[in-house]
Amino acid sequence: MLGRLYANEVCSAARTLEVVGERWSLLIIRNAMFFGMTRFTDFQRDLGVATNILAKRLSEFVEAGVFETQPSAGGAHVEYVLTEKGRQLQPVIIALTEWGDRWANPDGRPVTFEHEGCGGHVSLQAGCAGCGGSPAPGDVAARADSRFIALREQRRQRR
Repeated sequence: MLGRLYANEVCSAARTLEVVGERWSLLIIRNAMFFGMTRFTDFQRDLGVATNILAKRLSEFVEAGVFETQPSAGGAHVEYVLTEKGRQLQPVIIALTEWGDRWANPDGRPVTFEHEGCGGHVSLQAGCAGCGGSPAPGDVAARADSRFIALREQRRQRR
């Protein structure tokens, strides 16, 4: 089994994968975000995920602050509600869906994202804060922060 942590990585993407990178994780978040699911039984029924795996994921999400628990209206069930931290994953879900629509779904787009206010199609694209342009993937470079360079060097020396 693969480890859950990326201890040797000095990378925000790796830290994010530690929270949401396991199987079923993003689908649970997607169902809460876009289909309003909050109950364990609804997630389990819709996704078909084993109950022990679902319980583990939801517990980890609560611990990480992605979800919070609250009693249902009648108090008979616990509900899992996305926090602001969890809702901030919306662009990730949309980006993965757009990629999947283009590269992994031969039958076409199964769902579209629409702006509730006007009904317009919602999509993501990279935007430049400097010029306002939309650079192509080949026109985007990653620049290492000085803290990143220092941490990476420290970790290399420990190996």
